[in-house]
Amino acid sequence: MDRGNTREILSVSTLNERIKALLEDRFASLWVEGEVSNLRRPASGHVYFTLKDAKSQIRAVIFRNPYAPRGGGRPAGFALEEGMSIVCRGRVSVYPPRGDYQLLIDAVEPRGLGALQKAFEQLKARLEGEGLFDPARKKPLPFLPARIGVVTSPTGAVIRDILTVTRRRFPSVDLLIAPVRVQGAEAPAEIIQALADLQFAPHVEVIILARGGGSLEDLAPFNDEGVARAIARSRIPIISAVGHETDFTIADFTADLRAATPSAAAELAVPLRVELIETVETLRLRFHRHWRREQERLRRRVREVTERLRDPKRRLADIRLALDDQVERMRLAIDHRLQVRRRECITIGVRLEHQNPRSRIAERLRQVDQRSKDLQANWGRLAEQRRHRCQTAAGLLDSLSPLACLNRGYSITRRLADGRILRRAQSTAVGDAISCRLAEGSLLATVTEIRNESKEDDHVQREI
Repeated sequence: MDRGNTREILSVSTLNERIKALLEDRFASLWVEGEVSNLRRPASGHVYFTLKDAKSQIRAVIFRNPYAPRGGGRPAGFALEEGMSIVCRGRVSVYPPRGDYQLLIDAVEPRGLGALQKAFEQLKARLEGEGLFDPARKKPLPFLPARIGVVTSPTGAVIRDILTVTRRRFPSVDLLIAPVRVQGAEAPAEIIQALADLQFAPHVEVIILARGGGSLEDLAPFNDEGVARAIARSRIPIISAVGHETDFTIADFTADLRAATPSAAAELAVPLRVELIETVETLRLRFHRHWRREQERLRRRVREVTERLRDPKRRLADIRLALDDQVERMRLAIDHRLQVRRRECITIGVRLEHQNPRSRIAERLRQVDQRSKDLQANWGRLAEQRRHRCQTAAGLLDSLSPLACLNRGYSITRRLADGRILRRAQSTAVGDAISCRLAEGSLLATVTEIRNESKEDDHVQREI
């Protein structure tokens, strides 16, 4: 041994600690691709496995997040399985007691379309087991929503399709657009926030969640667990219109209704105004026909009863005799009852005089007076409430009346020959007699000229 040279002798623990510091400083954050093997899940909640490729392998661990809810805190939105190909992010560390180095993972992504599909199926099965897809929890859509919330990209063709369909079917329906990104890592958080904001927006009665078609990676925000739970929490019915008709996402299964396309979602949310008007008119005609039939039936009934009441004088004479007899018997009975009651009153008066109930009578009279006042006050409040409700209902009925359109300047034109409502100028001829129903009264007119729509537009433009 050369005493002229100094040497440092390290313990095994010190050597492992220095190796650990060197590796953790050199490989603080990196991405590694490989295949999962030797997968273990002990009771601690941590996940241990070996990440390998064709030539080498390294130990890896995913620590459970102690602050996450039970079953949560996983860095992957899917369950790892033996043989699965993944890409993971983590850092290299050393376990000094054994001198083993390993990969501490904090994020995992599936590798390839098969892995994405596997993650989709796993999340779908888990949420279905929790009851998020149960038809019993689906909320019905309103018949005619006052306002529709739309969660989608504000620049794509989807929002233009929805606007076109709603304006065509029912122009007066209001749309409230919540602009979000529908692709990328930031999209799920924006969608969740938009759905939460629409819960407090005034008069929103249905929500359309929409985006165009794309690959499984493009539709990933709508397969996000947080988005699915936000849809399930919504108190407002949600229509999911994500992708093409053949595309299915977790949002489709969780929503209250799935539409094949965004345009189909708009058709499901908004009724056709023309059909509603035709239905109201059909019901009105049916009511009038039923009313006329009922009048005729009552007239026949009156005629039948009138025919059966021939010469009622004999019957009236018998009734008069019976009535006189009953009146006499009633008079005698009343006289007898009055005598009995008079004697009872005298007896009771004597007893009352001995008991002197004047003070109690006065108290009871005061109570009766107070309760009478309370009854009158309560009856007045109740009458006012009923009057207010009647006024509110009358206002609502008046706003929903088809005649309200006439008050805005419209009219209903019929051909007098057959009573048919005219919707096109070509449905009549010169010389036909027509009637125009206005908000107040009606007009009778004769057709003197028929103009095509295009010619009339040219005439209006020349005038301008």
